[in-house]
Amino acid sequence: MAIAMRISFTDVLRDGTLKNVYVNGKKMGYRFDVRLSYYRGHFLSVIDELTVSVDGEEVEPQDITFCLHGKEFGISQLHEATTEFWGIKEPATIKIFREGGLEKGEHEIDFHLVFRSPYMPIGEQAFMPWDSSQCKILTVES
Repeated sequence: MAIAMRISFTDVLRDGTLKNVYVNGKKMGYRFDVRLSYYRGHFLSVIDELTVSVDGEEVEPQDITFCLHGKEFGISQLHEATTEFWGIKEPATIKIFREGGLEKGEHEIDFHLVFRSPYMPIGEQAFMPWDSSQCKILTVES
């Protein structure tokens, strides 16, 4: 991949959003909200890379779900989401399946997101990659 452009327009990882997810009273994972650090929105189909590491441990791609507009997408489905537009002001939710969730307290969340800007060509079939990543300490309250 070419060098990606990066300008921080907003905090990508949203404070106060790291929470455990419960199913039938059992802690089955956790979630947090993210925003696109860009000056305009984009369709989900332009996302080329999305990874998450928590406390230095990389999350398996099949355990990550991207949630927007009440819909849930696996990482492998994003390139097909040509009609789902992610606006600059609307947060998306990242859900991680991990039985037992996270312990109460601080956790280092490393969210890596790279997308291509389809109106910024840098070659015949290449478009400018844009880095909308952030690493930040978030806290689980319970």
